[in-house]
Amino acid sequence: MENISAINKKKIKVMRFVLIAGIALLILKFTAYFFTHSNAILTDALESIVNVLAGSFALYSIHYASRPKDENHPYGHGKIEFLSSGVEGGMILLAGIGMLFKGGIAFFHKDIIEHADIGAYISGFAGLVNYFLGSYIIKIGKQNHSSVMVADGKHLISDTISSIGLVAGLLIIYFTKLNWVDYVITIAFGAYIVFIGFKLIRESITNLLDEADYGKLQHLIDLLNKNRRIKWIDIHNLRILKYGSHLHIDCHITLPWYDSLEDSHHEIDLVEKLVKENLDQEIEFFIHADPCLPTSCSICPISDCKYRKNDFVRKLDWSLNNVLPDKKHELS
Repeated sequence: MENISAINKKKIKVMRFVLIAGIALLILKFTAYFFTHSNAILTDALESIVNVLAGSFALYSIHYASRPKDENHPYGHGKIEFLSSGVEGGMILLAGIGMLFKGGIAFFHKDIIEHADIGAYISGFAGLVNYFLGSYIIKIGKQNHSSVMVADGKHLISDTISSIGLVAGLLIIYFTKLNWVDYVITIAFGAYIVFIGFKLIRESITNLLDEADYGKLQHLIDLLNKNRRIKWIDIHNLRILKYGSHLHIDCHITLPWYDSLEDSHHEIDLVEKLVKENLDQEIEFFIHADPCLPTSCSICPISDCKYRKNDFVRKLDWSLNNVLPDKKHELS
């Protein structure tokens, strides 16, 4: 696709490799099932189908999100990453429910577990590969602020945890011949995977509904407080919206009313430059400049202002409580 940045090309390349590895592990897990006839291994293999489907959609979503803005999508296509995370969570949730059902009926239709040692070896190897793949794409996802990559990585890490339990159960079966352990493991995996799926769906909905990220907002506020210029009298109506790996930041800044348009624009540019240099992320800024009012004098530290109407009382430190509301600040 045209106009794909180097960062997005790297993300696509990583997800393509993970998808190919997922298909190989899927084949390996079904091979283990045919050797052992273990319900736990079957459910693990079935979840790998979910991994491949989710990985395919994740790859597509990253490809789609990398498209440049257009008339129909003025903020870009990044929100599809959140949709992809939700779809992946839904697939995981359904797989977990299927595991619970399979584990439940297995108590009434008991199968004989064969070659539990071979199953343990194969499952252990698959879990190890998933751990390294998951850790790697989580690292790349966090570096490039890709929620879908982080979600896919967490899914693979959850597979690793499942594989650890699976190997432990197969070893117990191998040494004790207690086949019912297989059904208990299946139900335990199902419950855990349902939890992971529900969590991913919730995170996806949170991002799609633009729920405030207070951690990121606080980091931005701390940055502005630390590097505050004397003419930045007030900041309010601060918003951070996520569009995949992009951030869209809105705010209102109160500046001296008597400054020229050029001077005010310069101050706005400094705010934008400060944030872009210190937030390692692609950022789009919409800053609205407000002129100061006589009520602003009490928090304005400009000592040589010849238009001052009221005495300066104190500089107002910005915080989550006072920068989010759409209201200019004043001291009562």
